[in-house]
Amino acid sequence: MLSKFVFKIIAVFIIGTIGGIFADQILWPYFIERPLFYEYRLDQSPIYINETKEITIQENTALKKAVEKVEKSVIGVKTQTKTGKFLEGSGVIISSDGLMVTLAELVPYGSTFNFYIDGKQVVCKILKRDLEQNLALIKIEQENLPTVKFADLEKLKLGERVFLVGVIFRKKIPQKMVNQGIIKYFNEDLLHTSIFESKVVQGSPLFDIEGNVLGINTIDSQGKVITISISKIKTFTGF
Repeated sequence: MLSKFVFKIIAVFIIGTIGGIFADQILWPYFIERPLFYEYRLDQSPIYINETKEITIQENTALKKAVEKVEKSVIGVKTQTKTGKFLEGSGVIISSDGLMVTLAELVPYGSTFNFYIDGKQVVCKILKRDLEQNLALIKIEQENLPTVKFADLEKLKLGERVFLVGVIFRKKIPQKMVNQGIIKYFNEDLLHTSIFESKVVQGSPLFDIEGNVLGINTIDSQGKVITISISKIKTFTGF
């Protein structure tokens, strides 16, 4: 009697296992593709969607921190040339004791210069210009200023996402603005991006998603953002 009971249990177990496999591998896939059941079929994609959302949130958080880090060191530049022409752009602080770099074309000889930190005008003096490299070194009469971290260009990759923060003047009030793109191609001196902008953001810093500055931006006649590399800036400033 005991052996028959055991045999029945084993038989039920075997039949149940076979039935489960048959239902899972044959019946369920067959019925789930029928029109009546199609809308109830299971899909694993939500798992990947959740992962994608998490990655997107992480990237957005990293970008927000990078922008906050860099924009504190961005200076507004507004110049009136000796011919009466107004020039607008940006610069970036590179040392806590007030050294700033911008484009030489924004501070031509014989002009009147105004520099702004967080919307407030500050006193500055131009230390040197290099018209060939289009760079100018300026000293701000303040201490303990926020600075930026320089990027390692050896780690830069084609297609890498990059960002800029510049100062624009709306109704004569300096305001911060941002833009983004990718690296199209580059060499030791210049970085070519996919970003298009107006002349008003020239001199703004280009940086990566970690907030490391890659250089400062020029704008060509077509509006393309071309960046003077941090390598050239370091050589020019002696860093």
